[in-house]
Amino acid sequence: MRHLSKGRKFGRMRGQRNSFVSGLIHNFVMKEKIKTTEARAKEIRPKVEKLVTLAKKQNIASLRVLKSRLPELSANKLYYEIAPKFSSRQGGYVRIIKTAVRRKRDAAPMSVIEFIK
Repeated sequence: MRHLSKGRKFGRMRGQRNSFVSGLIHNFVMKEKIKTTEARAKEIRPKVEKLVTLAKKQNIASLRVLKSRLPELSANKLYYEIAPKFSSRQGGYVRIIKTAVRRKRDAAPMSVIEFIK
């Protein structure tokens, strides 16, 4: 049974998985739109939305929390550029669009994840 065990494992151990997910989030914040597998997109979406909500507070404490959870470049971009765009929005900052193309080697379903403009 999978009680109290949420999240996807991605075939990695816990430390590797945390680094992998934080790297995905960093790439997504820096590029604002990435093409990845559906499972990866679904995994990072709630985490990115919580980070955007935190960045929308626009206080020094939230900036410090962002810098502790993300690399400094992506934390600054999220705080200074991305979060002010969503100041009047109540939630739903990220969109996942499923594509018809599957990855060639393992036929994994692909999708595009992007910030809503």
